[in-house]
Amino acid sequence: MQGLKENKTQFLLLVLVNAFVGAMVGMERSILPEFGKTVFSLSAASALTSFIVAFGISKAISNYAVGILSRKFTRKQILVTGWLLASPVPFILMYANHWNWIIVANIFLGITQGLTWSTTVVMKIDLVGSKNRGLAMGINEFAGYLSVGLAAYLSAQIASQFGYAFYPFIPGLFFVLAGLVISLFWVNDTASFIQKETAQSSIPLLKNIWASTSWKHRNLGSVTLNGLVNNLNDGVMWGLVPLLLVQRSFSIAEVGIVAGLYPIVWGISQLFTGKMGDLFCKKQLITFGMLLQALAIVLLVLFSSFAGAIIAAVLLGLGTGLVYPNFLTVVAENAHPTQRAEIMGVFRFWRDGGYVIGALLSGFLADWMGLNWALYAVAAVTAGAGLVANIRMCCTLKLFWRSQECMPAV
Repeated sequence: MQGLKENKTQFLLLVLVNAFVGAMVGMERSILPEFGKTVFSLSAASALTSFIVAFGISKAISNYAVGILSRKFTRKQILVTGWLLASPVPFILMYANHWNWIIVANIFLGITQGLTWSTTVVMKIDLVGSKNRGLAMGINEFAGYLSVGLAAYLSAQIASQFGYAFYPFIPGLFFVLAGLVISLFWVNDTASFIQKETAQSSIPLLKNIWASTSWKHRNLGSVTLNGLVNNLNDGVMWGLVPLLLVQRSFSIAEVGIVAGLYPIVWGISQLFTGKMGDLFCKKQLITFGMLLQALAIVLLVLFSSFAGAIIAAVLLGLGTGLVYPNFLTVVAENAHPTQRAEIMGVFRFWRDGGYVIGALLSGFLADWMGLNWALYAVAAVTAGAGLVANIRMCCTLKLFWRSQECMPAV
């Protein structure tokens, strides 16, 4: 039987697994750009953000692969494979003697993130069904991004005490081992839930999953665009903001606090914003969240003090928290159960492609125009995507302004 309460043990195990998935990214988040400058003497922003390009491409492709692989393999098999592929990452980061090894580590990291995070999302949707789906996605993303923030703070603290090389990546060994053991021995597959839900579903099948999810379907296409832009600015936060803060003479510990606070607020807020998606119009939550992100990025440039950076990080975390779980629930409620993994894979392919576009665009703009103008440009793109969602998406509820009742085109 589907339901959050009915499957709470398995659901909580998947939440714990996703926490370790998030921690794997978090251990890099606050230190890798400065690691490149300090250890490998890189200076150009485009070179320093190259690891994000590698991560984004491999994660986007593996997200899409989950949908294809789900036709032949079980969810659990894909999850365990993801963790096995994660096992070399901490060792490569610890013993890297050239920046190219950091690129290789992030290719592996992107693959594992796509396989593991995508699979845990789909498995949780399988377990809970339509009731409280927003709450379930909020809990999932809360665990993942809270762990990103905590691991980012931890790695920055270790770097401040022992330097950027070797030691900050040791916790990754524990993250991989814990995620693999839980996935292998305690997580159960969810195939039986898909069969039951399929028999009861009235959601129409999409004739062309790629085209509909990428743009044609008004709801799916809109969240795909906004997901891409959201991760575009997240890639900027990952790659450029630590450089901006160091340029302003922030200490390593202060950079770690700002870099860690943003995903922590993002994670915690999703406990509430996910449930809001069960009650209110998602397009309005997404629009407001994207506009709040744009404002936060502008404030990050305008406020040069540590307190100002904290305020900007909190607002950015809140804005991202508003949109992230609601992206996933919009995808789930517009996807037939038999197509869910593939539709989610296409959405996440484009969403995480935002890391690639963000890293390339921001690195180019930062080298050409400087960090401040690069961030202003990203803020403008973020606001524009939010307005597209408000114009194009459909829902039957209203929250801040009138929302016309409609059926999204397939």
